[in-house]
Amino acid sequence: MNNKVAFYVMNSKGYYTLEKFINRFGAQSVEFVISGKDKSIQHDFFQEIESLVKANDITFHDKSDDYEFLESSFAGYKFAIGWRWIIRNDRNLIVFHDSLLPKYRGFAPLVNCLVNNESQSGVTALFANSEYDKGDIIAQKKFDIKYPVKISEVIRRVEPLYYELVEEVFTSIKNNETLISIKQDESKSTYSLWLDDEDYFIDWSWPSTQIKRFVDAVGYPYCNAKTYLDNKIIKVINAELVEDVYIENRARHIGKIIFYDDYPIVVCKNGLIAFKDLVCEDEEKIKIKFRSRFY
Repeated sequence: MNNKVAFYVMNSKGYYTLEKFINRFGAQSVEFVISGKDKSIQHDFFQEIESLVKANDITFHDKSDDYEFLESSFAGYKFAIGWRWIIRNDRNLIVFHDSLLPKYRGFAPLVNCLVNNESQSGVTALFANSEYDKGDIIAQKKFDIKYPVKISEVIRRVEPLYYELVEEVFTSIKNNETLISIKQDESKSTYSLWLDDEDYFIDWSWPSTQIKRFVDAVGYPYCNAKTYLDNKIIKVINAELVEDVYIENRARHIGKIIFYDDYPIVVCKNGLIAFKDLVCEDEEKIKIKFRSRFY
């Protein structure tokens, strides 16, 4: 088996892992690198990945390039990190996925994990097959989550786990060891779907605790939580929970500002939430009247 590997990498997790891998095993251990731009997040690390690869004289291709011959002629292992598209030649393809499979198969698993108040998450290395994230599991690493926590902090915690798994798997490949894997338990499987523009809007049927987790989960490098105010789209950058008060006919007043000192404090289905950092999507200066309702 070829002791070189190819990488399909995106985002900060891909960059972090690839840089660590090159420093540890050398550029000569990498056959080629494919990356792609991701307009759905604020910082996709495409330029950093491209610069790193070219600085080490490794073959690099943008996802939009024609690299079919390169891909089909390579018989070694391929590692996919943060990759969102089908890889045509899935022979010897190992996917590194940021959830503890079989839970949260699919897209944006960390975001949904945080919104759902999970106490643990992690990274799974698995063999690719014809159905996404259903392949046999090679290894997993996990970590505990304590709230409140922002997605950027969770990403920083998960990046080293990606590299540790890549290092372990590649070391086994170099030593010509068989990669042992186990079937996933289908009875425990769940799916996490991709995020489109609508998914960034706050669900006002949620309690304040879940809205707080949502704001933190879709913050940088994602595109931030959104809500409407006076027919304008408002981004919520930071939010904090506030001690609740009894509100008469509460269900009729969800989204209304109840108090306003330095920032608006808003009525939720259960609890109150303070929007401490707001930005108007069209970059106009925000003018918030006391008698306002977010929706």
